[in-house]
Amino acid sequence: MKRTACTLATLTAAGLLPVLTACESTAASRKPVEFHTSAGSTGFPFSPAVRLGDTLYLSGQIGTDPATNKLVAGGIVPEARQTLTNIRAALEAYGSSLTEVVKCTVFLADMSEWSTFNGVYKEFFKPPYPARSALGANGLALGARVEVECIAHVAAPR
Repeated sequence: MKRTACTLATLTAAGLLPVLTACESTAASRKPVEFHTSAGSTGFPFSPAVRLGDTLYLSGQIGTDPATNKLVAGGIVPEARQTLTNIRAALEAYGSSLTEVVKCTVFLADMSEWSTFNGVYKEFFKPPYPARSALGANGLALGARVEVECIAHVAAPR
């Protein structure tokens, strides 16, 4: 069946009944939202990842060592490497990978570290790069220098 976007513009352009029928059919065929809480459960009030269909929304990751749950020492470079290592591990745990990432949002405690972060980022992501935003943040969890969240594609289970 052809998927029809359920928007006001579609409703007025196509007429109400055919669009509502298509919207009902599309909604009925949607897969449920999966809230992943088991891998990396922290007790914090958010899910580490949420999957909707073939899209995975990964919560922000910081440069904590999984063995100690403490930030790695040494500043932006080791933290950025650990952050991206944590992202890779989380993506793989949920059935995706770095090559399937379509969008990243980067939060930096100090925007003057943007180019340094980019150097580490290019160790993990290769062209064509995911879409990305970067912004300065006043106060990241645990005093982190960097936090990154991602949206990735996940293949359907076989």
